[in-house]
Amino acid sequence: MLANFLEKSKPINFIFYLGLFFSFFLFSVFSDLFNENFTWIKTLENVSFLMLFLAIFFFYHFVVTKNKLTFDNSYAYFLFTLGLALFTTVLLDFKTLASILIHLLFLRKLYSLRSSKNVIQKIFDSGFWLGIMCILEPSSLLFIILVYAAILLQQKLTIHTLLTPVLGFISPIIIYFAYLLWQDSTFAFTKIINLEISNNLSIYTDNYFFYIFLTTLLLTICAVLLKSPKALSVNNSFKKSWLLLIINLIIAILFALIVSNKNGSEIVLFLIPASVIIANGFEVIQKNFIKDILFSLLIAITVITYFWL
Repeated sequence: MLANFLEKSKPINFIFYLGLFFSFFLFSVFSDLFNENFTWIKTLENVSFLMLFLAIFFFYHFVVTKNKLTFDNSYAYFLFTLGLALFTTVLLDFKTLASILIHLLFLRKLYSLRSSKNVIQKIFDSGFWLGIMCILEPSSLLFIILVYAAILLQQKLTIHTLLTPVLGFISPIIIYFAYLLWQDSTFAFTKIINLEISNNLSIYTDNYFFYIFLTTLLLTICAVLLKSPKALSVNNSFKKSWLLLIINLIIAILFALIVSNKNGSEIVLFLIPASVIIANGFEVIQKNFIKDILFSLLIAITVITYFWL
């Protein structure tokens, strides 16, 4: 029954998923309100957080459906909703939510390279968004690998496609430096130049983040093993997108390991490709009763992890 519902990609499905996430969001917000005095400023702040979450869901859905990263179902959206719900507490921060939203805008351009329309513009835009990501978090420079992987897989590597991401990347950097120069705060620019790599993984020894990461990784590996033989056997656009998803996943894991300011929110960048890959794994399973069991277990695990770990 649950599998039949998730196989549909209709507005009622997405309203249900948003309602599910909204329940977790409200619990996180009310938990904060119990610990703090009520203020209208805090209420407006929480409304702003909710708007950013909705934007994240919108662009995630856009990236997946527009680029046909799954079949016509809502598996990926459902999985991403469960994953994001687990991080509502650590994501209640404007910079963090803005970083995730910009990351999705970055991915939107890369995965759309499967189409030959406006290629140079898409490559420039991907470099531009990457530049903004690096201003917010310098370790995001690691995703430059994903830019050139997308070009190699989806298009041809020429002098234009080689240099365009660089031009896009330095554009926001130059604007940011000019702003700091005007404000006489150029010392802040050293945070981008002096890239800090952290090997402190103590946060991932916490049961909460450890179990989320481990469960997601195990499901992703199973999905890759299930889907790859079929996906790689046919030379089509999805084969290239599938390889790009796997590369995206690996880079997101590396990013989560080296980012200097770890608070658990960096795992969300790993959840984006992971949810799509796991959704493709579910598509390979033929028996709906098996899907029902697995989806029910995921809901139960999400609730247990959120409230008891």
